[in-house]
Amino acid sequence: MSRTDPALQRVLQTAIDRGERGVQVAAYLGDELIIDGWIGQADSGGTAVTGSTLFPIFSVTKGLAATAIHLQAERGLLDYESPAAAYWPEFKANGKQDITVRHLLTHQSGLPQMPAGVTPERLQDWEWCVENIAALEPILPVGSSAYASLSYGWQLGELVRRTDPVHRGFAQFTREDILEPLGIDDFYVGMNGRQHERVAELVTTNTLRTNPPPLRELAMPPAVEPGVLWNNPILYDAVIPGAGGIANARSVARLFAMLAGKGTFGGRRILSEDRVMACTEPRPNSGQLDPVLDQVPWIGVGGYWLGGPTPPAEPVIGSGAYTLASNGAGGSIAWADLDTGLAVAICHNRMFRISPPLPPDEHPFHEIGEYARSLVG
Repeated sequence: MSRTDPALQRVLQTAIDRGERGVQVAAYLGDELIIDGWIGQADSGGTAVTGSTLFPIFSVTKGLAATAIHLQAERGLLDYESPAAAYWPEFKANGKQDITVRHLLTHQSGLPQMPAGVTPERLQDWEWCVENIAALEPILPVGSSAYASLSYGWQLGELVRRTDPVHRGFAQFTREDILEPLGIDDFYVGMNGRQHERVAELVTTNTLRTNPPPLRELAMPPAVEPGVLWNNPILYDAVIPGAGGIANARSVARLFAMLAGKGTFGGRRILSEDRVMACTEPRPNSGQLDPVLDQVPWIGVGGYWLGGPTPPAEPVIGSGAYTLASNGAGGSIAWADLDTGLAVAICHNRMFRISPPLPPDEHPFHEIGEYARSLVG
């Protein structure tokens, strides 16, 4: 539907009425772009959001990181159940020799923390991040739910680099082997100082860190939490595969359309159908409370969040059991419904509390999700 469709405009206006400043939504059904809409302001100067405005999408980027791991598994270059140290020998330090690729993929390594001394500038230093993460000691038993808010991206990204025959960095690997084959041209993990003027200015409701769980500051240290980095060009330019993506809704929806298509989009197969379907299985101990998030994260064995009953599933994405999603700090979200072939992405620039999930009558994007699902019956 075009952005002039009255029904789409009503649900976008609902988001604005619930406090949003600027919002984009895009959705694919199969290979067809069926929703492409936007509303509101990109910055405090009143610049209008357009379809090409870019937004920080935070942990929605984890969906790309997980997809990169699945691609390497598809190619036979890594095994989920093998120790991560089989591919990254330095990682076995301090008792991590039994942590598997699967443990890292599903936030069950007991290693949610970032290294001491991390700063915004050090987020730009890939070698500093991976060397210091490799030296860490787990703070929880392996198999425990411990959401790796930031470190997830380097944990997976370094495995991708180590298993790539030519050792490409994460940004180059995903651009050449995932994004470009899918025709995605506005999804950046590291902008290299370019196109900053296209990125929307973020604002906050100041309710994101009310009584944070005790482990949250280890996983997201105050020096590099989103509030410090929201409008900092360091976030735009650093390669942060767990939380640093800059994109628009069209590009994110296109990535998730590949998942909704069970590995295929636009005639290009990225992953096998069996591999994508396997990702819908809940991870072991899936009902465990996570001490970083202070909620039960409904995550599958493939590292994506899942649909289903609420709680624990995020209601915006719907209750379908065969749904894969990525949730971002402050409310950005994308999901793929493997049953219907629908993929949806929502980008915005007003950060609000997402943990625990807001009820439908308070969530600014609930009606957008319902509208998208109504188009497929």
